[in-house]
Parts: sequence; structure tokens; C-alpha cells
Amino acid sequence: MSSCKQLLADVRACTLCEPELPLGARPVIQLHPAARILVVGQAPGRRVHDTGIPFNDPSGDRLREWLGVDRAAFYNEQLFALLPMGFCYPGSGKGGDLPPRPECAATWRAPLLAQLQRVQLTLVLGQYAQAWHLGGGQIPVTQRVLAWRQSWPELLPLPHPSPRNNRWLRNNPWFAAELLPALRARVAEIVI
Repeated sequence: MSSCKQLLADVRACTLCEPELPLGARPVIQLHPAARILVVGQAPGRRVHDTGIPFNDPSGDRLREWLGVDRAAFYNEQLFALLPMGFCYPGSGKGGDLPPRPECAATWRAPLLAQLQRVQLTLVLGQYAQAWHLGGGQIPVTQRVLAWRQSWPELLPLPHPSPRNNRWLRNNPWFAAELLPALRARVAEIVI
């Protein structure tokens, strides 16, 4: 555990890409070697940057609803590891937040993932997380999520829970009807 604590301290002190960040470096992650569910997001949004709490925004509210857990369970680091592809707010562009900075994954991803030996379920949210964890380049999110049973029950591709994806959710009613009940049951099985 002491090596994990030192690694987390190093990550939280990281300023590797600070010159490229509009609000400066503020790495936001949650990780403990005992975690059983790994949530891989894209990068913190502005609100998360401001609070320093992962998924402390409408995306997090929706994600917790999808999982069927409350805030206390979600922020229990011995249950959930929250490890985005980029640890700092990357800024915003025309269609929303910019992509996660690549320096985080290249520098920190392997040593952090090596700490997580008890993970039973990995959730990969959005295209950047899916490309890293599932490979295959830029396969559309819908195609990956439709094929969710291929890696089930250890790994699950999900759309990002952002309110920007309300249209996607309306256009894909099978997601709420088929996938979410299976996800909630699996999470309940792991966290109990």
C-alpha cells in the first residue's frame, strides 16, 4: 500500500502538461488497491476541476443512476477506482470539452493499473477510454456498446454519461432496456 500511496502522491503532484491546460494542473483520480470496479472516463470537466472530486457533476449523477449506487458507495475507494484517460481538465472546444491530454496515459496508466489487482469489472466510458482499453482504433461508440456482451462480465463499454448524450440515449432505447439492468445486477453482486 505504501508504494500505491507514493504513486498517488506523484500523480497528484504532476505538472507534465500544465502549459497546455487552461486552468493549470489539478489531477483528479480515485484509486485504492482494494477497488473492485474500475471506471475509466475521459478527463475531468470544469466542475470536477473546480471541486477536485471525480464525477461531481451531472455526468456523475447519471453514472451513479446507471450503476444503481449512491454517492457513499461510489466514492468508497475500496469499491470504485475512478481513473480517467486524462487527469486534468483539458479545456473546451466547439462541441464540448477537448480530448484528454495524452501525457497522462503514456506516463501514469500502466503503473496505476498495476495497483488494481482485485478489479472484477471495468467500465470504459466514451471513445478515448474504449480505444485504449479495447483497441481497434476509432470504432464508433455505438458499435462498441452494441457489442457489450463480447467482453461481459469483466469489461463493459458505455457511452459517456454526459447530458450531451441525451439524444444518443433516446435513439438507443435498448441501452436502458437491456444493458442497464445487467449492469446494475453485476454492480450489486460485486459491491455487496
